[in-house]
Amino acid sequence: MTKIVLVTGASSGIGQATALRLAREGHHLVIGARREDRLTAVAEAIREDGGSVDVHGLDVTSREDVVNFVDMAAKQHGRVDVLVSNAGVMPLSRLDSLLVEEWERMIDVNVRGLLYGIAAALPHFQRQGGGHFVTIASIGAHQVVPTGAVYCATKYAAWAITEGLRQELDPSIRVTTVSPGVVESELADTITEPGAQEAMRVYRAAAIPPDAIADAISYAINQPPEVDVNELIIRPARQR
Repeated sequence: MTKIVLVTGASSGIGQATALRLAREGHHLVIGARREDRLTAVAEAIREDGGSVDVHGLDVTSREDVVNFVDMAAKQHGRVDVLVSNAGVMPLSRLDSLLVEEWERMIDVNVRGLLYGIAAALPHFQRQGGGHFVTIASIGAHQVVPTGAVYCATKYAAWAITEGLRQELDPSIRVTTVSPGVVESELADTITEPGAQEAMRVYRAAAIPPDAIADAISYAINQPPEVDVNELIIRPARQR
């Protein structure tokens, strides 16, 4: 069955890989991110491969943007089946560096952005009698490392919000949390603190491609309706 799948943060990394993978499977993609030029390139790749896609500029820290993203998809296609909340930032730093604006940015994108997506999609899922939330958390939701206190806190919050959502909802709405380990991506490029940059260079020496996470998302959403894959942790075999 073709599903209408919405993916945030789809201009690179896990979001891009997920969009390409699910489009190849025959699902219709609705992709959003701030970098519209990158989104356009992703959409062109999907169409060249025979897939179908809609493109929307999206800032997940804007509730209005997120509501419009979901509502426009529902209006155009009559339903929304899956929301993959992937948008995230990771400017790691020690707490004593006091990079408060970077802390606030992580909270805005990683936590508020997730909540805005839930608030926008849930009424549609309830009206339809079904849907699927997929949250991209992190191994940081399960372990804290130096320079990662705030980032890990936001990803634990993402895990907790999604787990609470799963417990509260009718079983017709499925909920999955995917916690990647070290994945090849641009996330580390936002780190400004030199010490954190070096620590992350060492930490990320062993990384898996974003396609590995896209495979996991595909597995979760393509299960039969009575099967709910609640949580997946995917990391490099060498990561401990």
